[in-house]
Amino acid sequence: MFRFAHISDVHLRPLPKPTFRQLASKRILGYINWKLNRRSFLAGDYLANLVSDMATKPLEQVVVTGDLVNISLPAEFINAAKFLKLLGEPEDVFAVCGNHDAYIPGSLRNAIRAWRPYVSGDGDLMQSAKEYPAVRIRGDIAFIACNSAEATLPFFATGYFRRKQAKRLAAILEQHKDKCRVIMIHHPPIRHSTPPHKRLIGVGRFQKVIAEHGAELVLHGHTHLATQNEIASPNGNVPVICVPAAGHARDINEHPAGRYNLFEIERVQDRWAITMEEYGMARGSDGIGLVARHNLS
Repeated sequence: MFRFAHISDVHLRPLPKPTFRQLASKRILGYINWKLNRRSFLAGDYLANLVSDMATKPLEQVVVTGDLVNISLPAEFINAAKFLKLLGEPEDVFAVCGNHDAYIPGSLRNAIRAWRPYVSGDGDLMQSAKEYPAVRIRGDIAFIACNSAEATLPFFATGYFRRKQAKRLAAILEQHKDKCRVIMIHHPPIRHSTPPHKRLIGVGRFQKVIAEHGAELVLHGHTHLATQNEIASPNGNVPVICVPAAGHARDINEHPAGRYNLFEIERVQDRWAITMEEYGMARGSDGIGLVARHNLS
């Protein structure tokens, strides 16, 4: 039995005070949004309690699907590196970047530099986003990290899955088809799961790779929702799972308070048995508890 946890969209607080020069970019929009909106539901000790509860579980890996920071300030990258260290040692924590980690040109490069041991696969440390996908093999599990984060224009939070990465992903899936292949990506590889200005460009390309080469599980963030979707593959439908934003301290409209998902994977004869438990603010409780349990395969 292999156990691992999935969190996403941490949006670490507090937001360091930016300089006027740092705000002379798309960051000004994110800073205003923080002041008027985000900081009100990212307050309190909820994230710390969520992480503390997760630490009580016997886990062999923690995966993080992006948006550790808010507007890609240099001080935010430093704070996020400390947060990743809190989750565990680099060999036990695997992260990808989200659109907030690539907020302006150059941010993605800086994020990778700051978090290099945590965003790298097995072998050499990652030097550039051009090297994705990154792969970690943990027993019978192949964790495959894809990158969808790129700097975008103001008012856009789109992600990109480009041809070169698709070609490399196809080869990796074939190489590790004897393992349980878990793909990590920030943006949802599902059509119409976000407004157009937040969508994944290249979603059809991603789904085609899965349709041709298969996978066992896809994990993403970005929407801040608890959703389960599927992508067709040669061996049946592949579960596509999003976890609510870890940084959310309370329910906001349709967005639930932060959660982490705990997965258990076991080989049963010629198939993989995958279960998922959602942990967060349990109904009728002020603490962290089991929200739901699902058999995914």
